[in-house]
Amino acid sequence: MKFGDYRVEIIPDCEFRLDGGAMFGVVPRNLWSKVAPPDDQNRIRMNMNCLFIETGKERILIDTGIGDKWSDKHRAMYAIDRQRSLDESLQQIADIGCDDITIVINTHLHFDHAGGNTKLDESGKAVAAFPNARYFISQAEYEHAEGPTDRDRASYFTDNWRPLKESGQLELKEAEYEVVPGLRMETYAGHNRSMQCPRLEHDGRTLFGFADLIPTRAHVPFAWVMGYDLYPVETVEAKKKLLPQAAGEEWTCLFYHDPEQALGRIVEDGGKFRSLTLGERV
Repeated sequence: MKFGDYRVEIIPDCEFRLDGGAMFGVVPRNLWSKVAPPDDQNRIRMNMNCLFIETGKERILIDTGIGDKWSDKHRAMYAIDRQRSLDESLQQIADIGCDDITIVINTHLHFDHAGGNTKLDESGKAVAAFPNARYFISQAEYEHAEGPTDRDRASYFTDNWRPLKESGQLELKEAEYEVVPGLRMETYAGHNRSMQCPRLEHDGRTLFGFADLIPTRAHVPFAWVMGYDLYPVETVEAKKKLLPQAAGEEWTCLFYHDPEQALGRIVEDGGKFRSLTLGERV
């Protein structure tokens, strides 16, 4: 996909599963199960749709998926279904490898967004999976990851960022900053206080990545908020701000965890908002 003279690709990492009740919070099971059928352990299918942007000078990857540093026990717990490595997906879809990435950006440091930051070397030590890249994360998210709450501590694994700090590849950023002309990272509280969303504005078009603010297309309705969110009321406030703008300006929207359709657009229908595929008509 072209955004002016930028190239944009979606690089799916792999499917995994999380508890459907946790993913939909206060929404009753008999509602969410119609759009996200659970398995016999009440888990729903999800993916990790990483965003690749090539500017001519930079090759940027936003979020890195779940990574490969998992025990058999945890692979089974999360039903991680890896068909190919992230490097293989980059090569097949974008015709580049991990060595070619120059900037890696994490929206936040939860394991399903930053797990692919590092890999294990032959000795079992975690090292940068993108050896020639600068890694960007907000200062606030880095500080939260180093001192998480008891409620979200299980989502943060230090092997996903401390080796990058030690190697000098990690760069801490402001709450809002420009990566390259037209690409900004913006902080929206809700999932936590410091999660960022990418906004690409180029050639009169906007691509917006909702990260875990709206993880799948099923989460577009205002009240459909994850139980994982530390600040669900602020999630709703952010959605009420962003969704009318997305619909009115016809943004291309990225749903990071959607297992079927990573990209879509938002439409308003009778005062409510829903997602359509890019080519679908109202």
